[in-house]
Amino acid sequence: MPLRVADPDPGRLAQWCLRRLGSPPVEELFRTGHLSSVVGLRLVDGQEVVVKIRPHSPRIAACVDVQRRLFLAGYPCPRPLTDPAAFGHDVATAEELVPDGAMFPTSDAAVAFAEAYAWLVRLAPGPDEVATLDPPPSWAAWNQAGDMLWPQSEGTDLDLNQVSGAEWIDDAGRSARDRLRTGESEPVIGHCDWLAGNLRWSGDRLLVVHDWDSMVSDSEAVLVGFAAALYSTKSADRLASVDDTERFLAAYRAARGRTFSTDELERSWAAGVWTRANDAKYQYAVGGPVTSLVEDEARERLRRAGASSGKP
Repeated sequence: MPLRVADPDPGRLAQWCLRRLGSPPVEELFRTGHLSSVVGLRLVDGQEVVVKIRPHSPRIAACVDVQRRLFLAGYPCPRPLTDPAAFGHDVATAEELVPDGAMFPTSDAAVAFAEAYAWLVRLAPGPDEVATLDPPPSWAAWNQAGDMLWPQSEGTDLDLNQVSGAEWIDDAGRSARDRLRTGESEPVIGHCDWLAGNLRWSGDRLLVVHDWDSMVSDSEAVLVGFAAALYSTKSADRLASVDDTERFLAAYRAARGRTFSTDELERSWAAGVWTRANDAKYQYAVGGPVTSLVEDEARERLRRAGASSGKP
């Protein structure tokens, strides 16, 4: 797997902006990123843009296509300004800068985050309307070939399948994966990293959703399960509790105007366990605190998924 990209050279960045956006930067507004390098710029012509640079993958073009379609449909996402274009050995895109906004709405976060997600799924194109979104990011890649449990994490050559210890995490992830494999439904397109840090609000109005490299195609139950397990209600450092997830799932179904079958609802719970167990396994592997999942909560979430925890 490619490792994280280096911070872009200002000269190369200026040349890229001139070629792709018609104007060079006059001021750097911010520089951030984790698996990608993300730079906010004010250009000579007055545009304020965000340039995102990351390792090349064919799926990036499809992600930009989905983002553009949703922007044109009225969803609050930044307007894409370019298609993916080479940036040295990596690939870059640019979008309009949408500044400011609060991390949480002023009212019930469970309802607000769920309604925002239902809106996205409703407006998103069908998977057959865009190019492939595969392979999904590691935290959404639950269906590995054969009996391999954990996918390769981006930005590292660490193989989580070779990391011993914290067997309860492996047990939870395996039980969730096996439950997910027992059912399926028509795929939709959704956002697989529905973290509070990727959304901004103005009061109760959704101002903008970020991180459009996180577009994936999977069953609606799975994608909603990811979102319901990953969002936060009060602090970005604290993921959804079991009760928070339950309230999100209820609010989502209400916003979509549809019921979930027992199988769908259980698969939503299983998807949430798997993605949080994947993060927990990585946290354990690198010697950090395991914050994404705790054993008692994993057991309760698996119970709601109709799956065994792997423990007597």
